[in-house]
Amino acid sequence: MVDISPFKGITYNSEKIKNLDVVMSPPYDIISEEMQNKLYDNHQNNFVRLILGKQFPDDNDDKNRYTRAKKLFDEWQKQGIFRQPEKTAFYPYKIDYKIKNQKKTMNGFFVLLKLDPEYKTVKAHEKTLTKPKADRLNLMRACDANLEPIELLYVDKDDKIRKTIDKAISKPIVKVEGYDGFTHTLWKLDDEKVVNEIVNELKDKELYIADGHHRYQTSINFAKEKREKTGVTDLNAPFNYIMVIIANIFDSGLSILPTHRLVKMPNFRIEELLEKLKRYFIIEEKIVKGTDSDLIGKQIMKDIETKTYHKFAIYYKKKYYVLTLKDEKVMDTVAIDHSKTWRTLDVSILHKLILEQSLGINDKNIEEHVKYTRVDGETVKFVDEGKFDVSFLINATKIEELKTIAEAGEHMPQKSTYFLPKMLSGLVMYKMDL
Repeated sequence: MVDISPFKGITYNSEKIKNLDVVMSPPYDIISEEMQNKLYDNHQNNFVRLILGKQFPDDNDDKNRYTRAKKLFDEWQKQGIFRQPEKTAFYPYKIDYKIKNQKKTMNGFFVLLKLDPEYKTVKAHEKTLTKPKADRLNLMRACDANLEPIELLYVDKDDKIRKTIDKAISKPIVKVEGYDGFTHTLWKLDDEKVVNEIVNELKDKELYIADGHHRYQTSINFAKEKREKTGVTDLNAPFNYIMVIIANIFDSGLSILPTHRLVKMPNFRIEELLEKLKRYFIIEEKIVKGTDSDLIGKQIMKDIETKTYHKFAIYYKKKYYVLTLKDEKVMDTVAIDHSKTWRTLDVSILHKLILEQSLGINDKNIEEHVKYTRVDGETVKFVDEGKFDVSFLINATKIEELKTIAEAGEHMPQKSTYFLPKMLSGLVMYKMDL
């Protein structure tokens, strides 16, 4: 059973900070060093100081980005920079944005979700990596709080919950322009009748993790750790819940973008790779025109657009290669332990046939060799700059594929989906007071 609850969400105090735009932050996992510096300069109370504080050469176990986050989190509450309501609530959330010249509105709402350690009603579709989980666990330990939400999807073909919420809300409590230029609007919904109606509507559904696989598993690990340390076994203890944003899987405001692979390998040779790939793919060589990495990235993505085939691109030193899979049946031999749906995912084909079979990159060494980018132009720029040896561009996973994989209890390779719009960090926080 899906168990959600209203909560006393901590928010920035607009009476203390008149322009809330300057204290909001992108999610921690897309913040570059350059962006981090800019956010620090934006305001002394910018949220980045909590979720991704700077690191210094003299940091140690007693003084580091996590201890500084704890200190600031406590101070900002005492100073009234943050405030917490007396009454529990859900927090409806809308993001107005434009993609490919099309206006969209994403509809969701913040709630507390009771953790499901066995993933019976909360379905995951991606594998997780070790380092991100350790980092977020350290932050949770320091602050005893969820500072950012994860995003989950539910199935509601009639859009009943969204319609119920829209009827119940009026004046927002926060309306800001985010780092992305999108408009982020937040309401507080504390009408007990409406809250209970939504609770009951969701209890028999399943939820699918859209964004936050690492943090969901981290919360499970954290709860286990807290039970052992405190001796508190109450199933309704605060640490047995996680702050999430829930959205309808059929919401027209949701978009999925591809996540490309950047690879660093000693003694990499493009000729050797192409020779190995000939057995799986038809390969077409293209010469790059111009020097604008963003334009080149767009052109590459245009060249691999398809509704019928499995197409990929390799970028390497002012050239790119369009790969078209000859026969998807080859996946039956290299991934026989997976379902038909899994075997025919573009991201599975990329990982199995290109990374694993042709480059020797597998689950054991992938963190050593592979990084990820959602920006088409970065696949060109970072290779040209020598930061990576080669890049692989891929088309986006379809939302229907995600749902099928999650329902079957399978996991795609890590970083298989990138949902847009991204949630803004700093809107609501959940403090786990015992």
